[in-house]
Amino acid sequence: MWIVERKNYIQDENYVYETLFTLANGTFSLRGVEEFSNYKMPGTYVAGIYDKHDAQVTELVNLPDPLGINIYIDGEPLVLDRCTIKSYSRLLDMKNGVLNSATVLELKSGKMIQLDSQRFVSRSSLNRFGVIYKFTPLNFSGKIFVESFIDNSTYNGKLDPANKIQHYTVLNAGEMIPGLFSLVKTHDKGHLIAIRTALKGYGSNGENVLKFRKYRLIGDNPSEIYTIFVKEGETYTIEKYGTVFTSRHSPDPLRDADAGMAAYFALGVEQELKKHVEIVNQVWERMDVQIEGDDIAQLGIRFNLFHLYQCASDDPTVSIGARGLHGEGYKGHVFWDTEIFMFPFFLYTLPEYAKNLLLYRYNTLPGARKNAHQNGFNGAQFPWESADDGTEVTPKWGEDYLGNPVRIWTGDEEYHINADIAVALVHYHIVTGDDEFMRDYGAEMLFEIGRFWASRVEYNERYDRYEINRVIGPDEFHEHVNNNVYTNYLAKWNLLKSQEYYYWLKERYPDKFEALKYHLGLTDEEVESWKHVAEKIYIPKKEGELLIEQFEGYFQLEEHEITEWNENGLPKWPKTVDLTRLGETKLIKQPDVVMLMLVLPEEFTKDEMKVNYEYYEKRTMHKSSLSPSMYSIMGLKVGDTHNAYRYFLKTVLVDLEDNQGNTNNGFHAASAGGAWQCIVNGFGGMTLEKSGELNFEPWLPEHWKSLSFRINFRGKPLKVTMTKERLCIETEAEVPVKIKGNRVNLQRGENCFEILG
Repeated sequence: MWIVERKNYIQDENYVYETLFTLANGTFSLRGVEEFSNYKMPGTYVAGIYDKHDAQVTELVNLPDPLGINIYIDGEPLVLDRCTIKSYSRLLDMKNGVLNSATVLELKSGKMIQLDSQRFVSRSSLNRFGVIYKFTPLNFSGKIFVESFIDNSTYNGKLDPANKIQHYTVLNAGEMIPGLFSLVKTHDKGHLIAIRTALKGYGSNGENVLKFRKYRLIGDNPSEIYTIFVKEGETYTIEKYGTVFTSRHSPDPLRDADAGMAAYFALGVEQELKKHVEIVNQVWERMDVQIEGDDIAQLGIRFNLFHLYQCASDDPTVSIGARGLHGEGYKGHVFWDTEIFMFPFFLYTLPEYAKNLLLYRYNTLPGARKNAHQNGFNGAQFPWESADDGTEVTPKWGEDYLGNPVRIWTGDEEYHINADIAVALVHYHIVTGDDEFMRDYGAEMLFEIGRFWASRVEYNERYDRYEINRVIGPDEFHEHVNNNVYTNYLAKWNLLKSQEYYYWLKERYPDKFEALKYHLGLTDEEVESWKHVAEKIYIPKKEGELLIEQFEGYFQLEEHEITEWNENGLPKWPKTVDLTRLGETKLIKQPDVVMLMLVLPEEFTKDEMKVNYEYYEKRTMHKSSLSPSMYSIMGLKVGDTHNAYRYFLKTVLVDLEDNQGNTNNGFHAASAGGAWQCIVNGFGGMTLEKSGELNFEPWLPEHWKSLSFRINFRGKPLKVTMTKERLCIETEAEVPVKIKGNRVNLQRGENCFEILG
């Protein structure tokens, strides 16, 4: 199950399939537009290229579209929306990272043509893409025209017309040998982006068939058009070469784009494609999940992992936005989603990318310090929504569920992002054992985050406790709340870890410790105060009770029973609720308490997990794609296996079925990370314990025959395979783990254990 297929061309589905068929290599992306349709939303996005200009906030820039191509037969353009489609198939080949299409079209003249293509964005040379077109005139001979062009009229906001904007100026566009070029500049940061394209064309004998080239500049769009003389039944190949360079990594991007094109043109697109496929295949060896007995789940999980990998960058100055590189949802901003939902996948499969995600936060540390200073706090306050420099870019205004203007408070109050990053830092160190990273980068971030929390808490003299008031937790229905348990608990944990790593650095790397201590102005007294604060942070949990109150006063809010579900199996709003007063109800967007127990499972008992799962599950509206995965994993931990599988399907198919109704705006990257966690932490039962060991307590759905996945733990690759009766782990070195709580030492080779009952 490696293929996602679009079998029918329905115009209204184009935008969704453009997201599903996006190709990317972590450096840049091309939305999966149907280039021979008039109904499309082109998207060319380069990681790290942001701009504000006249927009509400800084956003990921939609750059010129290099895929422009037209075929004319007797002067009539080949357009899907105007032709009779005799057959149609578009296939995303995830195993090889290639988008294939095969179409037979009949024009109004009655002439028929078969048109096939392959498109890829190279993982071998990160500035290259290629498209191979093969077309066969089925019932005619004669003359056709092939036009290639770069569209410099693209803009952000096609789905948000009130805020549409072009974030670049065309500096130059024209022709080069071979092909075309475009050089544009973003307004604010002055990023230069150079794009080169060129064509090759040949017949079955391998000879050039492109004749009588004509170049034109149509507005700002450079265009070249060729004549091809064709014979009925013969197949002709057109290869489109493309390179994309920017000033983020090149002092002269146009020069490098041109030089890159020369080398690429000489190499040949087939050779580049071959190298690309080899790399993608090798990566699948490290990250694949195999499910025997459930084709839907198998296809779904591979789809999610493929697109997550496409977002992973070799560049430590960029991260992954909430909608990947697949669209303009959430302005291309980076949220807590990255550290809590996506990061575990990379940590356990492709740790080099996990490290880069953390280095992005380190590289934006100056901006986080600026945020803290502007808000009257110490240390670093990482932004709720981040772009290129770490300053806060959350919009101030949006719309509520009825379309009314509403103030967005998340950028002002959703402080838990700091602790989420701290969790990722500590887990990275435990899982990889990368002391050098913690020495050079991680410790500094933990110290600055610890400082922030120590300055953010408020001392309540009456109760002799520290509180964190006027916040928003992951459940964004409730704003300006006091003592949100997710925020308070992680702040407490965070402060203790910051103190712990202070002494770890002092003992392990005294030279680095001394330099950092004086650079940051730290003292032992300040760090000891973090422990004092942590011990007195208030957690809204009564002694002896298992149920935890999401925040102070939550239990006193209005109760509204969920009784109806939509066609996607997601809750409908209760008829009794006023959508402008959600904060006065117990209805929640996503589960704060349940999420806390999954982020720090070692801190809670299974009885606590069960009671809180059952209470909050009945009150969750799942108005975030992040929500179902959390309930799936927790359901498996507490024995609600039926709902766990149902929630898993909602997670793994969020884009393939568009069950949130907004896949057109980009890939749900965090949900994809949640899908991987459902597999590994849920059905695979893998937990990272407080001792730093992995524990496996698997459970498989009745119709699953087996489950297999690969992880990397402390530099050692493990292949984990399970049936309902046995768990087998292959390893190349000795590794201590736990199986259902019992410690075992894995030996080299395959280690199998009976797990039935």
